[in-house]
Amino acid sequence: MTTFIIRRLLLLPLIVLGVSLIIFSLFQILGPDKLLAAYVNPNVFDKLSPAELEVLKDKYGLTKPFAERYGIWLWNALKGDLGWSQVGKDAVLKAILSRFPYTLELALYALIPVVGVGIWLGVAAAVHRDKFLDQFIRIFAIVGWSFPDFVFGLLILMVFYSVLGWFPPGTLSQWAEEVVKSESFHSITHLVSIDALLNGRLDVFWDALRHIIGPVITLSFLWWAYLLRITRSSMLEVLSKEYVRTARAKGVSEHDVIHKHAQRNAMIPVVTVAGNMVIGLLSGTVIIEVIFNRTGIGRLAADAAVQLDYATVLGTTLFYSIILVLGNLIIDILYAVFDPRVRLG
Repeated sequence: MTTFIIRRLLLLPLIVLGVSLIIFSLFQILGPDKLLAAYVNPNVFDKLSPAELEVLKDKYGLTKPFAERYGIWLWNALKGDLGWSQVGKDAVLKAILSRFPYTLELALYALIPVVGVGIWLGVAAAVHRDKFLDQFIRIFAIVGWSFPDFVFGLLILMVFYSVLGWFPPGTLSQWAEEVVKSESFHSITHLVSIDALLNGRLDVFWDALRHIIGPVITLSFLWWAYLLRITRSSMLEVLSKEYVRTARAKGVSEHDVIHKHAQRNAMIPVVTVAGNMVIGLLSGTVIIEVIFNRTGIGRLAADAAVQLDYATVLGTTLFYSIILVLGNLIIDILYAVFDPRVRLG
């Protein structure tokens, strides 16, 4: 296990380097002048003289050979200097870190119905195999898995906001945002809904909840359908095992057979899927955040791509790459913990 973890940790920087090299290469067609704008505050950029612009180009290696340019960018990135975010109107790293809690909050809230509903319905479908309940759940799962998330999001927005007026788009109402930005409001976890409870502001908590329910429903709908199918298949396989039949033959109650014997072993492949699902929830919020006009890394990346904000696109890509690699490492470790038969050497 230790050898495996060390090997994966050593592989982490190589994967991130590979991703950054690909994205960095694509942006080199923009030319030094446009690339320089990605490193300097626009308010300052317009006031610089030609000589000062040349000094900055030399600082960031924009006139040097490709390998040297990449090396300079990499060294600056290691120091936390990813350039200036034109979209975020701040340094790229600060823009990413300030928006990450909003994306994390959305993913955490979506994870609750995904895991709860997905596993519960998957087990129920397997236990009632080929009966009406199983057929109904399977059809519902197929619809959920096949439905495009952006279409479903637009439907949720149309029905629950345009018609019913329940779940408005955005992150917070204007009055709630002013409260959160005030000096009297203490950001402890940087998750707005949780901090609102810790500050005793139930009105802000309810406002944050109203704004997040629509995106949560949209984001979780696809993933719980997928988890349901995996859970059902895994449960059916376990229920056909010899030790399950033996437990039933010994007179063990059906409740104990399902929940103490079958379900526990069926969760081993589900853990892997659930881990990948968490990564997907964190990195798959781009469309959801755009549709519901939410503040987050996904929205930041989408706006940066539209406006050709080179530094922000590269920074968010690196951030997502690190999440992906670290997430997969954690999944592999958890898989070995849940299934002792697995030996990671």
